Amino acid sequence: MLGEFRRTAVLVPFDEAGSLWTADFNGVRWICAFSDDEALARFAVARGDAGREWAYRTVLGARLLDVMVPMLPGPGGVALDAGSADGMVFPPVAGIVPDEVAVDIGETGGRGHDERERA
Repeated sequence: MLGEFRRTAVLVPFDEAGSLWTADFNGVRWICAFSDDEALARFAVARGDAGREWAYRTVLGARLLDVMVPMLPGPGGVALDAGSADGMVFPPVAGIVPDEVAVDIGETGGRGHDERERA
C-alpha cells in the first residue's frame, strides 16, 4: 500500500490560514490527504463544514512523505481519508518517512526529531 500511495496524487486541503490541513494526535502532526473529491466531501460533512469552499492542492504521496513531512515541527505523518472506514495512516517511522525525521530510529543511531532539534 505504501508504494501505491507514494505514486498516487492525493488532495490536500488548505486550512483557514492557507497552510496544508493538519491535525495533531498523540504528539504527531498528521497532514490530512484525501484520495478523491468524494473522500474530501465526506470529511467536510463529518466536520460540519460542508457549506464552505474547500481549497486544496494535488500532491504526490511521495512528495508529502519525503518533502512536506520533514518540514513539520516535530514528528509528522500523513493521514489518508481521515474519518472514513477506509482511512489509513503513514506514521513517522523508518521506511515511510526519511530517516532523519523517523521517530523509531532515534535510539539506534538515526536522527529522530529530538536529536535533530538539539543539533
